[in-house]
Formats: sequence, C-alpha cells, structure tokens
Amino acid sequence: MGPLVVELIPTALGIVLSPLAIMALVAVLLSRLARVNGIAYLIGWAIGLGGLLVLFIWIFQLLDLRPHSGTPPAWVAVVRLILGVLFVCGAIWVYRKGAGRIRRMAAASTPKEVARAATLPGWLQSVSTFKPLRSLLLGVGLFVLNPVDASCAIVAALDIAQADITATEAALAAIGFWTVGILPIAVPVIWMLVAGAKAQPTLDALRTWIAGHTHVLNAALLLVIGVLQLQKAASALIS
Repeated sequence: MGPLVVELIPTALGIVLSPLAIMALVAVLLSRLARVNGIAYLIGWAIGLGGLLVLFIWIFQLLDLRPHSGTPPAWVAVVRLILGVLFVCGAIWVYRKGAGRIRRMAAASTPKEVARAATLPGWLQSVSTFKPLRSLLLGVGLFVLNPVDASCAIVAALDIAQADITATEAALAAIGFWTVGILPIAVPVIWMLVAGAKAQPTLDALRTWIAGHTHVLNAALLLVIGVLQLQKAASALIS
C-alpha cells in the first residue's frame, strides 16, 4: 500500500491547493449567515469529493483493471493520456491567470486598486447573499464541475482501483484521500466556528494571500501530476 500512498500525495495536494474553492469559501465565511453557510459549503465539498471518488472507484473496479495477465486494458493508458494533457493545460492556465492578477496588483497605485485586483471572480460576488442550501450546492458544484479537481479525484480512483491491494486497504486509501481533500475547507470553517467575528481579518488576509501566491505552487503541482500521468500512459502504450 506504501507505493499507492506515494502516488496519491501529489494528486491530493492538487485538490488541497485549489485556489478558487478556498476563495469561494472565504466569501461564504464573510456572508450574512457565515457559520451555517460555512458548514453547508464544507458538507457540499465533502459530498462532491467523496461521491466522485466512490463513483469512479466503483466504475473502475467493474471494468476489472487488474486482469490475470497483469497488463491493464489499453484504454487505461488513453485515459491517463487525456488526463495528463488536461493537467498540463490546467497548469498553464492557472499560472497565466495568477500571473495576470499579480501584474494588475503591481500596477495598482492605491490600496483600493490593489484590493480590486485581488478580488473574487464576478460570479462569486453574490455568495454573500447565499443561504445554506445554495452554499451546499456551491460546494458540490465547485468540486464536481471544476475539471482540475474532478480529474484529481478520477486519477486517485484509477490509482486505487488499479493498485494490487485488498478491499480494506483500498477503502482506507480512499478515506485518507478524502480526508486530506476536505482539510483546506474544514480548517477555515472550524476556525470561524471557534473565533467568530475575530476570524474576519484572518479570512481577508487569506483571500489576498491566495490571490497573490498560490498560483505558482498550484501550477507546479498540476504540472507534476500531468507529467506523471503522461509517463504512465507512455509506458503502458510502449510495453
């Protein structure tokens, strides 16, 4: 099981450093119903990650990725190839988008302009008026409909289903991956519940820091995940 855990680490970190999800969470925690909305958003994110992970583990197990011949089906390599390309393109997009934000912040001449440059995407501005159900749906949607986060879950499911481990070990690996994936949402929500209004300055600082710094690390992780998938695909196609 050790090699599987090592394989899952970069994929899990790709979810942990999802900037849009964390920035949306900050907006939720600054909303009118911050506490209940934060819990609802966390539940939604957990459902999105857990549901997608379990669904694809089940699908891949039905497809029998560990045939007696020891050689996975050819389509597995094609799936990894497509996901690898998606991650590499995602890395380029994340880096360029973050670099553009940094340039706008550097060009700003007043604190107000800096804040505007580091602000949330326009469609997230309405989050402050959300009620718990919409916050829950936002959490689900931001995971399931985000191609990068969803692909990380699919890659993890593929690795778990293909690993030569017992059903119990597969379940433990999935639970561990799910737990790591919800930590970046769970920690700020717990902080809000504990600190209350005192958490707002920290949340504002967190949003600004994410806007200015996470794109490089996030892009690097996505690039690593993509290259690993491309390498696995190439090895399978050549052999």
